[in-house]
Amino acid sequence: MTATTISADDLACLAELERKVLWLASWTIHNANHVRPNADGLKIGGHQASSASLATIMTALYFAALRPEDRVAVKPHASPIFHAIQYLLGNQTREKLETFRGFKGAQSYPSRTKDVDDVDFSTGSVGLGVAQTLFASLVQDYLKAKGWAPGLAEGRMVSLVGDAEMDEGNIFEALQEGWKHGLRNTWWIVDYNRQSLDAVIREGLWERLENIFRAFGWDVVILKYGRLMQDAFGEPGGERLRHWIDHCPNQLYSALTYQGGAAWRRRLMDDLGDQGDVTRLIERRSDAELARLMGNLGGHDLPSLLEAFEQARRHDRPVCFIAYTVKGFGLPLAGHKDNHSGLLTREQMEGFRAANAVRPGHEWDRFEGAGLPAATLESFLARVPFAQKGRRRYGAPAVAVPAALAVPAQKILSTQAAFGLILNEIGRERSGLAERIVTTAPDVTVSTNLGAWVNRRGLFAKSEMADLFKKERIPSTYSWEFSPKGQHLELGIAESNLFILLSALGLSHSLFGERLLPIGTVYDPFIMRGADQLNYACYQDARFLLVATPSGVTLAPEGGAHQSIATPLVGMAQDGLAYFEPAFADELAVVMRWAFDYMQRDGEGIPDERNWLRDETGGAVYLRLSSRVLEQPTRTMDEALERDIVDGAYWLRRPGPNAQVVIAYTGAVAPEAIAAVGMLGEDRRDVGLLAVTSADRLHAGWSAAQRARERGLGHARGHIERLLDGLPPHCALVTVVDGHPATLGWLGSVAGHRTRALGVEHFGQTGTIADLHRHHGIDAHGIAASAEAMSPGRPVRHLRAIG
Repeated sequence: MTATTISADDLACLAELERKVLWLASWTIHNANHVRPNADGLKIGGHQASSASLATIMTALYFAALRPEDRVAVKPHASPIFHAIQYLLGNQTREKLETFRGFKGAQSYPSRTKDVDDVDFSTGSVGLGVAQTLFASLVQDYLKAKGWAPGLAEGRMVSLVGDAEMDEGNIFEALQEGWKHGLRNTWWIVDYNRQSLDAVIREGLWERLENIFRAFGWDVVILKYGRLMQDAFGEPGGERLRHWIDHCPNQLYSALTYQGGAAWRRRLMDDLGDQGDVTRLIERRSDAELARLMGNLGGHDLPSLLEAFEQARRHDRPVCFIAYTVKGFGLPLAGHKDNHSGLLTREQMEGFRAANAVRPGHEWDRFEGAGLPAATLESFLARVPFAQKGRRRYGAPAVAVPAALAVPAQKILSTQAAFGLILNEIGRERSGLAERIVTTAPDVTVSTNLGAWVNRRGLFAKSEMADLFKKERIPSTYSWEFSPKGQHLELGIAESNLFILLSALGLSHSLFGERLLPIGTVYDPFIMRGADQLNYACYQDARFLLVATPSGVTLAPEGGAHQSIATPLVGMAQDGLAYFEPAFADELAVVMRWAFDYMQRDGEGIPDERNWLRDETGGAVYLRLSSRVLEQPTRTMDEALERDIVDGAYWLRRPGPNAQVVIAYTGAVAPEAIAAVGMLGEDRRDVGLLAVTSADRLHAGWSAAQRARERGLGHARGHIERLLDGLPPHCALVTVVDGHPATLGWLGSVAGHRTRALGVEHFGQTGTIADLHRHHGIDAHGIAASAEAMSPGRPVRHLRAIG
């Protein structure tokens, strides 16, 4: 089914389906707002106008142009159109449409994880789905270069994007990255309705977009005039009409569209009348015909769209289609500048119902009011190319992970350096694990200790590029050559690109049927630069290992902007992301081994009663590491210790039965916590030292156990509850982290112990690590002083001696 081969009968079917899609989408929104009971009285919304502008484009795509291997990021506000299309294809249920924007219903914006109708890419936070398609195309190229997924045809990664959405900066950051990597097989279709939430788009935006895309090597296809318009331009006086359309301000065009045929006639006759041929061109048409002509923009003309999509399938260059549309097309509120959040009134919907010949009580019937027999439309839908392979959610076999990863032998080491050494050891092997790891970094490859891995495994590019320093025999620590064999994707400095690339890599098993184990490194403070993109990646259930380093005040000489405060709280609060902050290399090896396995899990089931966490569902993992070197402990890593590290905490020094105080720490402040325990030892009884490797999992397990008890499972106990069992009620807790103190401040709530939470609450200073630890009160003296204040007894002599 192509534009050149499509028959008149099939075109008629498409036109009927376009009408049905617009009706079902509009009725779905109307039902949610005006028919369904609304207990809390809040406006439900649904973006009737923003959906309507894409009805023709999405009809042409899903019912004719797309193939099963193509993947689409739907404009968030066109979600009702998407759900209506899937309903007609049999992939969505009436029940879900009836509960649109309700509990367990079709989602407000397309969601991979919450919708049932085969969403390719979640959308919602504008601009992110657009960039996602670009990086998904690069992942497809990566797989093809490796010779993987041999039976999977190359698909087009398609984004439907609102013109106002093009204001989002991450789109243009992605554009540049796509140019660097030779982007192919990507279509972005701009819904150029020239209206945003609050305003009408500035004049001439399309020219700016065209120039930008062409500068980055894209083809640009302008879809401005439909066939009715093109035919009119061929009539005597038609060129004058074209000239008028081309120079009509966006606001005026929108206003006349809303006002209808009589308003079009008055304005055109005022501007173009008394010119003979032009006047006759206008007068030959009734008001309804004139309104239909002036609304026949390229984005609402099926033959023009089908031809443009077919032409683009003949090559693999990236294409930007700028499709002129009318916001609210086909609805009574078409063109009105306030229509973004507008809803059809009951009276308007009744008029729309009559226009679509839909009987009351038959609103959800798939072919109600259609001008063609239901059997004809069913037969057409059965031949739709996109639907020939059913749901396109793939799976991939799990990659075997060894029982343990080698722990670096150095006695003085940072977790950041240990990460590089562990990964380098994996890279030595000819194993499935080593083969499926792909790393990436936003211009911080060397400074996050990925250098040895890249030296060993190479940088990825679709064609070979030699390291000219090596060729010219110039000494260099790093010998980096680009080739299809490489396993590191080097990015520019934009952190947003890192997270969206991780999202694309981390969905490879589902999108393309090939498992990848992505690792992305970034400076920990700069997680905040890409927080929206990180959230987006997790919302899609992408699987990756995020290694963020250095953390906290480690970059002491560089000042507060390079010192992370809130990132532990991001790790704890971010759904779909398990956060760890190990202090020692052996802990890190355990966590990395677990992470490679956890990233591949996608099972269901009840929580493990050991920790009450749903680990079988898997997810992404975040390691908050440090460049601060620490003396490494000498110990045997047995199964029980491994389990405690993964569950979130273990006793580095177990408290005695009469403990007066426990110090709980996480990460690189371990030496200060250990030293503080030593200072307290002579003046406080049975002091304990709790090493917290994951505040996130520790808290999640505790919360889950509480919910289990509330459901009647009285035996449920979280890992932290078992660890704190036996502490006397008078025992005080002092928690310390090189980050926000709330990270561990909740520990006192577990069993009601008085707690003093130490950490970093304000932007840092420049200086040494010791200076800043002292400044923030997280040095050994500050920890011991807090412990002294929290626990009654004689003065701590070591504090007096230092003071």
